[in-house]
Amino acid sequence: MDPLGAPSQFVDVDSLPGWTDAYEAKQLDSHQNPVEKDRVDVRSPFPYRKDINAKIILWKGDVALLNCTAIVNTSNESLTDKNPVSESIFMHAGPDLRDELQKLKGCRTGEAKLTKGFNLAARFIIHTVGPKYKSRYRTAAESSLYSCYRNVLQLAKEQAMCSVGFCVINSLKRCYPLEDATHIALRTVRRFLEIHGETLEKVVFAVSELEEATYQKLLPLYFPRSLEEEIQSLPYLPADIGNAEGEPVVPERQIRITEKPGVPDDASDEEGLEADLSFIGSHAFARMEGDVDKQRRLILQGQLSEAALQKQHQRNYNRWLCQARAEDLSDIASLKALYQTGVDNCGRTVMVVVGRNIPVTLIDMEKALLYFIHVMDHIAVKEYVLVYFHTLTNDYNQLDSNFLKKLYDVVDAKYKRNLKALYFVHPTFRSKVSAWFFTTFTVSGLKDKIHYVESLQQLFTAIPPEQIDLPPFVLEYDARENGPYYSSYPPSPDL
Repeated sequence: MDPLGAPSQFVDVDSLPGWTDAYEAKQLDSHQNPVEKDRVDVRSPFPYRKDINAKIILWKGDVALLNCTAIVNTSNESLTDKNPVSESIFMHAGPDLRDELQKLKGCRTGEAKLTKGFNLAARFIIHTVGPKYKSRYRTAAESSLYSCYRNVLQLAKEQAMCSVGFCVINSLKRCYPLEDATHIALRTVRRFLEIHGETLEKVVFAVSELEEATYQKLLPLYFPRSLEEEIQSLPYLPADIGNAEGEPVVPERQIRITEKPGVPDDASDEEGLEADLSFIGSHAFARMEGDVDKQRRLILQGQLSEAALQKQHQRNYNRWLCQARAEDLSDIASLKALYQTGVDNCGRTVMVVVGRNIPVTLIDMEKALLYFIHVMDHIAVKEYVLVYFHTLTNDYNQLDSNFLKKLYDVVDAKYKRNLKALYFVHPTFRSKVSAWFFTTFTVSGLKDKIHYVESLQQLFTAIPPEQIDLPPFVLEYDARENGPYYSSYPPSPDL
């Protein structure tokens, strides 16, 4: 309502139904049993994400009427285009907008520029220029349209905007096929929200009646609202689903750096990491990888052999190891959260992880992963055991399951093969439940190796006390909870 009591023509984005709302109501009415995640063998490269779906709104209406942080205007290079979207925005924003646009001195195709919203309900207008489409220049048009959406989102992120209302950037005047353009729009927004989802609360696709059916058809491919919809949509994804950021991939322009130029692919790999990678270097260009999404799709479709998968995984691990050897990890090492101690009763190397010494919220967890690889690479070549002290940890020390999954996926096969036991010392009920879920549903082959240890006396039946350096607070906690047991054993002076 405006101050005089008349109904406002502007529409608040918070009042609009979300992408999942109607679907969830339909699911409740149909009383269908949802598919369980652990029973799904094949996942889409755009998996079901309730948190991302909650940010998406499809709305049939005029983008100029949206009450959100910013709306998007599609125009020409001089920002004077007379298309229905632009004309509505100019009409509602008032004459000051034209004066402001003259100061911008135009906008190139694929770029995005910002002005105030003036008389609009939206605080800002982001102006962008979509490409003219000709089939012979399709690749250039796809890249330019991707840039439009990506640059709009990047500008919204930089300006800390909460909500963005998109018009359909590919205008009819520019002859871009609606369905092709919608694929690019949806996957670009999806990939951006996967990486920078915390920066935006709402993304509205404001469409006309003509465009609505296409968006309704393609949205489930990139924003499936259930595991069932994800599985059903998988066969309808296009061949090119873009790279990790949604950018179109041009195969003939991809650069492939072979591990051993001039050496056949089936040549022996026994020369080791130094022979493989020493000549490549560690700069960004040398670490270029193939199209991750395309490889993932090939895996889903069963087109990569087991040997090819193993070789691909080994290359990836070698890149991480090369980076770990080049990086300064002294800040992570100073935490004393991971260290080598003695041997267990079977003569196997004992590695200790001290949970309380890992300030998860304060450190770069990618560097922590690099440090783990740097320390463990030479240890894991033979049998070893891990001792994890959960003693006196709190929420700031809890390792995220996504990080643990990434670590498990990155490390070489020798880590998993040669790990013979993981002693989980002083577990809580919550940590036991979390570990059970992680080893049951996220990774395989680890559950049988975990041993929950309630006291140090129990630990010493597998590892002699003189073979393990204990942090003083672990000794003090155990003595308080379980009573003294080995008074002559000195704590480690360094921990």
